[in-house]
Amino acid sequence: MSSPKVTFGRLLLAEWIKLRGLRSTWYTLACLFAVGLGITFLTMSSAGADYASATAAERQEWDPTGLSLTTYIVAQLIIGVAGILVVTSEYATGLMRTTLAATPRRHLLLAAKVVVAAAVAVVAGQALMFASFFLGQALLAGQGVPYARPGGEGVLSAVAGGGLYLAAIALLSIGLGTIMRATAGALATLVGIVFLVPAVAGIFPSWLQGLVTFWPTRGAAAVLATVPDPAYPHPWLNLGGMCLGVAAVLAAAFVVFRRRDV
Repeated sequence: MSSPKVTFGRLLLAEWIKLRGLRSTWYTLACLFAVGLGITFLTMSSAGADYASATAAERQEWDPTGLSLTTYIVAQLIIGVAGILVVTSEYATGLMRTTLAATPRRHLLLAAKVVVAAAVAVVAGQALMFASFFLGQALLAGQGVPYARPGGEGVLSAVAGGGLYLAAIALLSIGLGTIMRATAGALATLVGIVFLVPAVAGIFPSWLQGLVTFWPTRGAAAVLATVPDPAYPHPWLNLGGMCLGVAAVLAAAFVVFRRRDV
C-alpha cells in the first residue's frame, strides 16, 4: 500500500496540530493578553490626570485611540517569541529531523508553518488591539476625559493596523528563527530590530535616515495613531515598507532552510 501523498493541505493540518499541541503556544498567548491588557489598564488609569494637567496645545494632540494601543510595544516581543518558537522548538527537541524526513519538500513545510503562524498571529493581534481599545476607552470615559468611539475618524484603521503590525512582527520572527535555529539568538536579534536600532537611529548617516521611515516601532507603528504625525504623513506606506522588509527576511529564510542539511 502506498503512503498518502504529502499535500500542502495535510502540511497545514499537521502544523496546526503541532502548534496547538505545544504548551508554550498557549502560555505565550495567555501572556500576550495578560501583559497587554495589564499595560493598557495601567497606562489608561492615569491618563485622566495627564489630560487635566495638559496644555491647550497638548490637548489638541490628544489621541485616546493611540494611547490605548501603546501596549503594542511589549506585545510585539511576546508575539515575536511565539513566532520564533514555531521553528526553534522543533530544533530544540530534535523533531525537525523527523519532520524533514517525512516532508522532503522543505519549501512547502516552511510555507505551511508561515501560513499557520500568520493566521494565529492575525487573530491574536487583532483581538488584543480591539480589547485594548475598548478597555482603554472605558477607563477614559470613567475619568471624564475625551475618549474615542469605534466609528470615530481613523479609529478602526488604527486598531486594525495595530493587529496587522503585530502579525508582521510574528512573520519576521519566524524568518529569524528559521535562519538562526536558536530561540535566544533570534529573540536577541528581534530586540535589536524593534528597540536598539530605533534608539540609535539618530547617529545613522544621512543616506540611511530614510530607512527609519519603514522601521518597526518608528514609521511603521504610525498606523496605530489617529492624530497625524508630521514626521510620518503616510503611515500605511510606512507599514507597507516594513512588510517588504519582512518579506525579504522570509525569502532569505526559505533559501537557507532549503540549502542546509537540517
